[in-house]
Amino acid sequence: MAQREDLRELQTRLADRLSQARNQTAVGASWLAVKISGRNFLLPLSQSGEVLGWSGVEPVPYTKPWMLGVTSIRGILLTVMDLARMLGLPVARSEQVFAGASVVALNPMMGVNAALFVEQLEGLRGSNDFAHSKDKPADAPEFFGALYTSASGEQWQELNLQLLANAPDFLDITV
Repeated sequence: MAQREDLRELQTRLADRLSQARNQTAVGASWLAVKISGRNFLLPLSQSGEVLGWSGVEPVPYTKPWMLGVTSIRGILLTVMDLARMLGLPVARSEQVFAGASVVALNPMMGVNAALFVEQLEGLRGSNDFAHSKDKPADAPEFFGALYTSASGEQWQELNLQLLANAPDFLDITV
């Protein structure tokens, strides 16, 4: 009898902790913070999929330079895009960069089998991590969201992955 009560108490505590964790994640973290070509970007968690360490890609001929190639994640082929090259940012990558790099898949619900090459993962961020935000510059790509500034003065550019996935440049990979 005492074991049943202990088991019920354990189940109740676990259910409470899971509920608290869900609420903290929903309220506390909104973005996956990443570095691409030395710049800070925020990827919405709701639009992001799996994150895997860099293991290389299979190149695809006759594609634009910012399409790195294809990789397989759990048996699904994904095109891996180099956002830095697509945006015209300076790209200088050493073996050390690739050793710490990752691939962030877009959420499968978007209907695009694609992933982004990310040089460094910076963890999760929420609105409480930033001192203020402002609208994107007028000349910014349509998939740029708000520009956030941390208390230490670092600027973080939000990316709307849904708009990125539907951008004509992103979808047209042929040379």
